[in-house]
Parts: sequence; C-alpha cells; structure tokens
Amino acid sequence: MRWLVGWSSTTAVAAGTGSAGAAGSDGETVHPVGSQLLWGDPDPLWAVGDWRPDEVRVVKADAQNRIAVLGTCGASDEQLRLGLFAARGGALRHLTAWSGSYTAVVQVGRRLMVCGDLAGARPVFYTPWAGGTAYATAALPLADLIEANLDFGHLAALLAAPDVPAALHDSTPYDGVRRIPPGHALILRAGAREIAGYEPVASLAVAAPSADPDSAVDAVRDALVEAVRARLSAPRHVPDIDPGPVPGMGPAERRAARGMPVPGIGADLSGGPASGTLALLAAGLPGMPGTVLGHGTGAGERLLAVTFNDLAVAGREAELERAGALAANPRLHHVVVTGGEETLPYADLDGPLTDEPGPSLVTAARHRARLASGSADHFTGYGARQVLDAHPARLADLLVDRKRRHLVRPVAALAKADGSVLVPARVYGAARKLARTPYRTGLETLADRLLHRRFDEPGGAVGASLAALTWARPGPAARWLTGEALAEVSVRLQTATTRNGVGPGQRPGDYRARAALARHAADIRILEQAVEIRSQRLHTPFLDNQVVRACRALPEALRVQPGARAAILRTVLEGAGVADLPPGWGAPSHASAAVAARTGLRVATDSLMALFGTPLLAQAGLVEARVVRKALRAAAEGEPLPLDGLADLVSLELWLHRLLARRGTCWTGTPARQRAVPAGITPQRGALGAGRR
Repeated sequence: MRWLVGWSSTTAVAAGTGSAGAAGSDGETVHPVGSQLLWGDPDPLWAVGDWRPDEVRVVKADAQNRIAVLGTCGASDEQLRLGLFAARGGALRHLTAWSGSYTAVVQVGRRLMVCGDLAGARPVFYTPWAGGTAYATAALPLADLIEANLDFGHLAALLAAPDVPAALHDSTPYDGVRRIPPGHALILRAGAREIAGYEPVASLAVAAPSADPDSAVDAVRDALVEAVRARLSAPRHVPDIDPGPVPGMGPAERRAARGMPVPGIGADLSGGPASGTLALLAAGLPGMPGTVLGHGTGAGERLLAVTFNDLAVAGREAELERAGALAANPRLHHVVVTGGEETLPYADLDGPLTDEPGPSLVTAARHRARLASGSADHFTGYGARQVLDAHPARLADLLVDRKRRHLVRPVAALAKADGSVLVPARVYGAARKLARTPYRTGLETLADRLLHRRFDEPGGAVGASLAALTWARPGPAARWLTGEALAEVSVRLQTATTRNGVGPGQRPGDYRARAALARHAADIRILEQAVEIRSQRLHTPFLDNQVVRACRALPEALRVQPGARAAILRTVLEGAGVADLPPGWGAPSHASAAVAARTGLRVATDSLMALFGTPLLAQAGLVEARVVRKALRAAAEGEPLPLDGLADLVSLELWLHRLLARRGTCWTGTPARQRAVPAGITPQRGALGAGRR
C-alpha cells in the first residue's frame, strides 16, 4: 500500500522533531515505517511505500513555497510551478485540472493545502494530534498514530446506508480519524484546519445549462485521450528481467507464475464498452503503444489485452467472442485467463489488510488471478458506469428543469422490459414525488424506515428504478442488522437533519449520482490494495478529475436515454479513429456477475458458516450470528436475497479478522507505537465496542 502522510504543528518548530520526525504531546518522536522524506520541519511530508521515481515530484519556488505531486500527473514541472503560484493566491481548483490521477500538496509559508479528487478514489484523511493536525491519504496510519479504537457507529452506517453521505458524514472505521469529502481540499494554517470545496455545484434553484451534446461528447473524448496519454508518456521503471527457469514457460509466463507483471502497458478486454474503449485508445495513440516485450518505447509494439474466461459461469460466449474480435487489432496481444471454482467469489478469503473494509474483498482473489497475467501498467474501465450512466433519480432532475419530454424514451424502455402499461404512470409519479420532496424529509423517512425495519422494495428492473427515486434508501445489508445498530444509524441521520446548512443544495439526481460515484471509487481503492501485485499499477482513467468533469457536463437528456453509455463511448472511439466494432459491442453483462456470486456462495457455504460461527460483528452487537448464517444458506440455495448485502457483511467480517490479527504499526519511534486496535485485545464485545458512544 502506498500513502502520503504529513503533519502541521502549531509552533514554528515542534520540540524534538529534528529534521524528519513528528513530536507527540509526550515528547516522543515518530517516523513512518519505510518512508521517503519529501520535505522536513516544521511541517514534514513523507511518501510511504513502493512509489516509482516518476510518481513523486517536488517543485520548489524557495524553501517555504513548494508543491509535491504524487501519482500519475500529466503536468510538466513548469506547469507545476505555475500551479504553485496560482495556489498562493487561493486558486485550488487549478491544482486538480491536470490529466492523470494524483494527490497535490502545496506549502506556502506555514499554510498547507492538500487536494482530494472529485470521485473519491484518492481521499485525504486527517486527525488532531499533539496540538496540531496530521493528514494522510490512508486512514490506518493515522489510526496507528493516535492509537484509535474502532468506530462501530461508522461500521453500522456502512452496512445500513452506504450510499447516504449524511449517515457516514466525515467518519472512518477509526474513532477520531476523519475524511474530507470528494471535491474538497484540506487547508492547514500552523495546525489549524479548514475544509474548502474547490468544485462549483449546480444549485437546485437555477436551471441546469443546456449543453450541446456533440461538444460535450467531444470533451469526454479529449479528456479520455489525455488521461490515457498521461499514463503512456510516463517513464516506466519495471526491469525486463527473466525471473528464472521454469520448464515449458517463456519469460512472460514465468513472471505471471511468480506474481510479477509483464513490463509494459496492458488493459482489460472483457468485451465491455469501458475497458474495450481504453484498450483501443491505448493501442491506437500514434507512437504510444503498449508492449509485450521491451519497455514500450518503440512504435509498433503491442498492448497486452487480458480477457477473463470464467469456466465456472456459463453464458459468457458472446462476450468472449466480442473480445476476440476486438483483439484482432494488430497492435493488441490477446491473453485469455481461465478461471474455475478457485476464482469464484468467496472461494479464497485470504488476503492483505486493506485501509478500510469494502465489498470487493470477497472477489479479490478473482481479480488477482486476472491481473497476475496483466502488464506493469494496466488499464481498467472501473467507474465508467458511474460517471456516464444516468442514476434513476436523474428523472426527477428533468422534471425540476421542466424537460418532461426527455422522460419518454427511458420510461418506454422500462415499460417494455416490465411488460406493463402501468409502468409510465408509476415511474412518473415517483419522479414527481422526489422532485417535490425536501432533502430533510428524505433523511427523516430513511431514519424512520431503519427504526421500524421497513426494507421491502419492488423487484425487477422497474422496481430497482422506483426504489432509487428517493433522496436516501437503506443499504442491501440493513435487513440483517440488529435493532440496536439500526437505531444508532437512525440517530445519526436525525442528527444530520439538525446540522447547519442541511441539504446538498443540488438536484436529487445529481446528488445521488455523486454519492454513488464516491461509494464506487472508495471500493475500487480498496480493491487496488487487496489485489496489489508488486511493481504493478492499476489505472482507472474514468475516475480522473478531468474525465469526471467532462462526463458531468453531459446533458441530462442525453445520459438518460437507453444505451447512452455505449453510444457515447462508440462516438469517442469514432472520433479517435476506431470505427470497426463487433456486433453487440456495449451490451450489458451484469447477469454473469450475479451468477458467479451465487455460485461462489454455494461452493463456499462451509467456510462461510465457519467464518460466522462466532463472528466479530455479532460480538460488537451489529448482527446476530444465526440470522446471517440463515441468510447465507438461503442465498446459496437460490432464494432471491440481495447478494451485494451479503458481500458487505462477509467483507466487513473478514476485514475485522485481519485487523485484529495484525502485528506491528505504521510508525516507529520512542517509545514504540501501538497499532490502531491495541495489542493484546481479545475479540469480545466489551473490547471491540470500546470506541462506541
């Protein structure tokens, strides 16, 4: 895991820090383990983990004015210098406008500015410490720093209402560690902190501007091309070494067998529109191809395209056929990775401790098997659905803006899928109700639903759309929580309605879409940590700031139309010179994921029963063990239960086990630091619940 950590003290030079340390209130000096000091006192900054040389850049104007950029950033050093001067005047948004995915930290005298991203894939966390503020791009190091207890109120909200920002607010799984929202920056002045938004948000009272669809799609194309180019143009420092003899294997196969990525550029090629678009863009940029051999410096070398063929799940023949047709491109080298029962969800529950829990922990082994055959720099299409598709609540936005005629096609598509003539009236009525419902009322309704355990929702595609036409709804795992846990989340929601300035000031659809993107980006961040392979980088261009901005500028009337995502990406490829796409390209493929999840549950029933024999979640009072075991058994037998809710429960239980089994800490110093959950703790309700209020 790679992270950035810094500290802002209240004094000019904190006592005892020397030149590369942070001093606590008791005079101890601590340092991050395995760190690289970027600049020293009085406000030191470290990069921790296996950062590549080109991923860490520091540009200085003088000793007190400097900028550090960590990650993939398409800006030149001169552009970084100009950004530093702009930030001195308070222009934070300028720091987030370069291509790529990165975290920018600016120091101007004793003022520090740390910018998070728009999606939430590169978050920023902070905590009060020793009279000042410590900040990092990971929460666990800060929890270690302050020896935090677990915040079970946050974990309950994560299960009961994961898509509701008001329920989670700025909390983390660690009591006392906070996160800044997406689209915001943390500003520190001699230890004092401020959180400021740098992205303008459309007001509910002002009609959304009517953007030109063609220009908006062109902007998406340009942003995606620049995002891909930023990765291709960055130096790659993965030596093309032969990892040793293995009979019957070539160098690439030997690297994969030892968990080492193939040097060069690669991409997923599942047949889906998002990953396929990135693969074709990366392969088609003149003079910037990927490679199977060498270091990707010569034109004509091929990009490694990886398709995962799940032998344990039937019905993927059409998707594999489309991937094969795309791979006929002479600049692509196609590799098909086969998986069986050992790569099903829930089949392999071993893995590293991640910064936070996330539902992707149950599928980590599945993704690791695919990525082990990938390249050192690997493109994925994660996030495309969240930034391009229309959240069902956007139908209410059209009513707010008096654009009723644009509801005709999406509502007709839902009616056709359901086969009922009553669908248009039901959908229109739900959208109209949401458009007239205040945000505060939406939170109060959800709090009441949780308190009285009302989780029934209509089924089918139409039912899912109707259920999403609300300001807030229960999470899929909420039905299995205890009454005490649900009551605690209900109180959090009611408290949120009393905060100053309650309400997002946005249209409900735009608000729900941003929340869904933040939830998805957070899980992708956890997935990257769970499947991490030495020397490999996963790239998610659809979560880059400039791509998110371009996608948000797409007109509502365009994105709500059936098949809009595939149509937009097809236009993007045509504009980049790729026009020959196979029939059926862009067809949705959600069914195979659901089949794989249910099959994995059935195969792993015994191990899951053992995991929930005496679960830590039950000892913490969040669930009852017998209720969860009954649900797992019923889902494995085919009952129509929300599988994503079970994934949330299993992932959180796994994460708690890994956290309690952890040894060591992220910090070294005198005296020795303790880990976030103190050493010697026993997994009992009293100990685990120590952080509960």
